Amino acid sequence: MKKVLMVLTSHDTLGDTGRKTGFWLEELAAPYYTFKDAGVEVVLASPQGGQPPLDPKSNEPSFQTDLTRRFEADPAANAQLAATVRLDAVTQADFDTVFYPGGHGPLWDLAEDRNSIALIESFVAAGKPVALVCHAPGVLRHVKTADGRPLVEGKRVTGFTNTEEEGVGLTDVVPFLVEDELKAKGGVYSKGPDWGSYVVEDGLLITGQNPGSSTEAAALLLQRIA
Repeated sequence: MKKVLMVLTSHDTLGDTGRKTGFWLEELAAPYYTFKDAGVEVVLASPQGGQPPLDPKSNEPSFQTDLTRRFEADPAANAQLAATVRLDAVTQADFDTVFYPGGHGPLWDLAEDRNSIALIESFVAAGKPVALVCHAPGVLRHVKTADGRPLVEGKRVTGFTNTEEEGVGLTDVVPFLVEDELKAKGGVYSKGPDWGSYVVEDGLLITGQNPGSSTEAAALLLQRIA
C-alpha cells in the first residue's frame, strides 16, 4: 500500500492581532479523501504532535465544502487529527510522498522548522515528489538542493498570491508574502485567477495556489506515486 505523509502546522496565533490561525480545513480534507479513497495510507504529522490548531475561519459556513463536512463527521479522521505524529519522529524512508496543506500557521512554524526543512530535502534527494498548497509553498523558503541552492530556484512554482493575501486583509500581519518569497528565492512564479484552482508541476515539486487548488494538487501527486 502506498503511504503519504501530510504535514500540518502547530502554530495558532495570527501575528499580534489577537486572533487565531492554524491549518485550513479544506486543504486537509480534500487531499485526505483524495488519498484515502484511492486506497493510500495517510499519516498526519505536526511539529508539536497531537491536535494541530484549525484556523477557525476555515470552518465558517462560506468556506465549508462537501469534503470538509465529510471530515468533520468522520470519527476515524478526527481521531487521527487529534493524535498527529511529532514531525521529528518521521522519516521519508517510510513514505512514498509528502503533502503540505496550508493555512497561515505554516508561515510561522513550518517555514522555519529544521525538521520540516530537512524532511523536504530528504524526499527530494530520494526522488520522491513533494506537494504544497496555498501558504504551504512558503515552507520552501529555506529548503535547499543537494548543492546548496534554493530548491525553488529556476523551478516553476505557485502559491497564495499577493492579491489573495490582500483580499483576506493580512498583508501586513504575515511574516512574509508567499508570492514575494518564492520569487525572491529564484522561483519562476506564476498564478491563475484569485481563488481559482491553479496547480504547477516542475520535476518532483507540485505547488497549488489556494484552498481551491488542493484537490487538483493531491490528484496530481497521486498520479506520480501510482
